[in-house]
Amino acid sequence: MAYGYLIVDMNISDLEQYKQYMAEAPAAVKAAGGEYLVRGGKLESMEGDWQPARMAILRFPSFDAAKQFYDGEMYRQARAKRAGATSYFNMVLVEGVEAPI
Repeated sequence: MAYGYLIVDMNISDLEQYKQYMAEAPAAVKAAGGEYLVRGGKLESMEGDWQPARMAILRFPSFDAAKQFYDGEMYRQARAKRAGATSYFNMVLVEGVEAPI
């Protein structure tokens, strides 16, 4: 089964409030079987006009598991703490390729 990946592009406008989200989100990710592959850190745009401020990439056991995480109560509570802390928060869910066995 292919992994599900959440890719997030965000700009934090209120770091103190965003810290509340950061304190809760990892537990919700872990409870759903997910893991952070990227969470902030150094970035460089290689092609095109996209200039993200901050990126995160999360991996889940499947596309459906990532959807269940997003809709789950734990992450809903974390999202509520993020409200108003970013000038934008874009998230997409993509299905990965199945690796050969």
